[in-house]
Amino acid sequence: MDKIVFLDRDGTINEEVEYLYRHSDMVLFPGVAEELKRLKDHGFKLVVVTNQAGVARGYYKEEDVVSLHQYLNSLLSERGAEIDRFFYCPHHPVHGIGEYKKECRCRKPEIGMFEMAEAFFQVDKAHSYMIGDKVLDTKAGRRYGVKGILVGTGYGRELYEAMTGEEREKSLDAYVPTMKEAVDWILTREGE
Repeated sequence: MDKIVFLDRDGTINEEVEYLYRHSDMVLFPGVAEELKRLKDHGFKLVVVTNQAGVARGYYKEEDVVSLHQYLNSLLSERGAEIDRFFYCPHHPVHGIGEYKKECRCRKPEIGMFEMAEAFFQVDKAHSYMIGDKVLDTKAGRRYGVKGILVGTGYGRELYEAMTGEEREKSLDAYVPTMKEAVDWILTREGE
């Protein structure tokens, strides 16, 4: 069985840039590569699951998403923190154009991208996690059956502060300010 940390991309691994697709706009958050390496050193596989509505809206193409992921992995692999698999949703139910305007199972908070990962990994849900900066990330993780961690980078802090205690309880398993605390939380739970 594979221990997986599913990760949102924008606002979680790298700075939030509206409709990011240019390599020159990709900026990793400080310390993220080191924390992802720490997860890999403890036997976790890293899987990115990212909504990419910019494709649906016609702002960029699927090839641009693939190219950006290759670039991101080149930055991370230099530090031993490469992503094992990337999955993205190019659809949007309202703002999509052409074939991309549709309801789908892959757009978070749906769990299609998590299920896609099952073609490559034997996901050990009891020892797998989802880290993201939006509640739809943590909800998707929890719907899939893994622990959902909201990180305070990107939109995370603002969203967390606006939630009631009941909303927090229903939507996530933990809130942490940065990726370092997210990794600490995971490794503590794992007894590492």
